[in-house]
Amino acid sequence: MGKAVIKKLRVFVPFAFGYFLSYLYRVVNAVIAPDLVADLGVDPSELGLLTAAYFLTFAAFQLPLGVLLDRFGPRKIESLLLIFAAAGAFIFASADSLAGLVAGRAFIGFGVSACLMAAFKAFVIWFPRGQLPLINGLQMAAGGLGALTATAPVEAMLGITDWRGVFIVLSILTLTVAAIVFMVVPEGDPGKSDISFRDQARGVIKVFTSLTFWRIAPMAALSQAIFLAIHGLWSGPWLRDVAGLNRAEVANTLLLVAVAMIAGFITLGAAAERLSRYDVRPIVVAMTGMILLTAVLLCVTIEATAWVLGLWLLFGFFGTAGILPYAVLSQSFPVHLSGRVNTALNLLVFVAAFAAQWGIGSIIELWPTTADAGYAPAGYQAAFGIMLALQTLALIWFFLAGRKLKYSVVK
Repeated sequence: MGKAVIKKLRVFVPFAFGYFLSYLYRVVNAVIAPDLVADLGVDPSELGLLTAAYFLTFAAFQLPLGVLLDRFGPRKIESLLLIFAAAGAFIFASADSLAGLVAGRAFIGFGVSACLMAAFKAFVIWFPRGQLPLINGLQMAAGGLGALTATAPVEAMLGITDWRGVFIVLSILTLTVAAIVFMVVPEGDPGKSDISFRDQARGVIKVFTSLTFWRIAPMAALSQAIFLAIHGLWSGPWLRDVAGLNRAEVANTLLLVAVAMIAGFITLGAAAERLSRYDVRPIVVAMTGMILLTAVLLCVTIEATAWVLGLWLLFGFFGTAGILPYAVLSQSFPVHLSGRVNTALNLLVFVAAFAAQWGIGSIIELWPTTADAGYAPAGYQAAFGIMLALQTLALIWFFLAGRKLKYSVVK
């Protein structure tokens, strides 16, 4: 194994561990939601709020994160932030009120806010640009493994300990990964690190005033936000209340969805790289996947429960298409702006995910609970229908904005 390959593994593997934990934190509430409701008596809106607090602090730090990544590099920033995530997991495990749970989730969201963006920044530094769709897809597959671990394996752990014990274990693992990132990842030049913070702020403005960015961002942000909001929380309750699955069946179904998600990240990333050799741009692969995700969400919204497993497997697979625009935008801006363009998109993604996850719960709460203390299917239908309409509008905007826009690298 050559030195170049070893160096690339030193870059990829530690960041993959970090994103594994980030995604595990993101979706674990879909499995432990019944325990949180039973122990603390939270209602649907509160459940959506405490879970979505992760997204709010995650989003709030994205713009300063982009500046920090471009100035100091991904190794130092991610290893430091993961310490906050570990503290958040401990706070969550110790909480005995809604406020404590929200605070813990907020710390976790802040602490893992760099796990994907730091990796993408490192990949821009250490990998050829043509490999970015594939390596980004492999990074997302590591997140898919985290989502998989958050399903049946967490359910099995709940037979040994409770949800508090799960989060204590996660806190310890997070500190371990922080140390691995700091000690293993090689130091690299993040870009133009000698420029002033004022000039870096101008780079943020350049990103947010680019039509290339705004053509892609709404579609990518809404696609990911809806996927994160539903997969990270409301998929489990939907499978229970609409499809009629018991707790073990829900966990097993979510495990299979996570497997489909891993397959989607790898397959769509590889397809984007391979098809680019034949002049098929990665945005075409991304757009196709997001259109198919919208079609699947339509079937879920109209409660096509006869195909419940197949629908949710497709949801997991095509829900990964929203990650491809990161590589598209990275290739449309100079390297020294790569951290800021990715975090600008991530800001929109996680603000939208916060609003979607909490909003879905607030809409579901408008309907009375069922006789067995579940949530009304009509509530899910209304909430998912609104998400479907928003994503459709974003897809229409993508086509309208692209009539006169030609892709080129932003100078």
